[in-house]
Amino acid sequence: MSRSPAPGARDDAARPFLLDHFADYVALERGHSPNTVAAYRRDLTHLVDFVAERKVRTPSGVTATQLRDFVLHLKDLGLEATSIRRHVSAVRTYFKFLVGEGHVLRDPSERLASPKRWRTLPSVLTVEEVERLLHAGEADDPLAFRDRAILEFGYATGARVSEICRVEGKDVLYDEGLVRLFGKGGKERVVPVGRRALGAVALYTRELRPKLEKGRRQGRLFLNARGGPISRVGIWGILRKATRAAGVTKRVTPHTLRHTFATHLLEGGADLRAVQEMLGHADLATTQLYTKVDRDYLRTVHKHYHPRA
Repeated sequence: MSRSPAPGARDDAARPFLLDHFADYVALERGHSPNTVAAYRRDLTHLVDFVAERKVRTPSGVTATQLRDFVLHLKDLGLEATSIRRHVSAVRTYFKFLVGEGHVLRDPSERLASPKRWRTLPSVLTVEEVERLLHAGEADDPLAFRDRAILEFGYATGARVSEICRVEGKDVLYDEGLVRLFGKGGKERVVPVGRRALGAVALYTRELRPKLEKGRRQGRLFLNARGGPISRVGIWGILRKATRAAGVTKRVTPHTLRHTFATHLLEGGADLRAVQEMLGHADLATTQLYTKVDRDYLRTVHKHYHPRA
């Protein structure tokens, strides 16, 4: 973003924009998660900074043209389409709130367009790269059991990083080979878990988790070194360490494991709607993104094995 004002000046400039009231609204009335509320607030702070440079001091002074210029500004900064769409969503929700509460008389975001949905192929790991990643832990690392369990669990279930953080011990149904996950908006789904991941989770639960928990009866399954629930940042750190140790040169994020889970299922012949259900996608079009990866794989197989390819 452009140069930001000093913190005190920014607070004074932002106060007329009622961001605190808006944050309460999306948290309490719309039921968004703390992560979503924080993201919306950051995005709207970017907007406030942008219009302040254009001498706009209140939300009623924001025009549709300025909002379009704001989106173009985000593109110029090189933000990905997914991030820009979230900014646009935050702006639309914000002005609907202001109109509904009578703070402004018109909604300048009514015709604000989002960039086209991201259609590039997601980064995925090969089966061999996944094997290296899962076996990259050091035997003398006191947290090795936990780290291996988290990586096995993420790849086995395709869970979002926030879902991995929230899963509780009682959600893992060992006898049935299933796990309950709670996704966006608290929506529950049940996902199969393979025996290797279940074995890694069971080993961690038996050998290490009681030492981390120290009798404090934590509900969350995966704990940090201090015995509290593991955070998103903590899982990123585990994955970065494993990626380096495995010698994987691709950029690997928690979402890479999710992409890889879906891609490997489709390459193995899984039904698209079954993958949609396991990923927790409300819209099949979101899952269909992975069919592009699948087509590339099929072309490779055809070229390699067909006698007239």
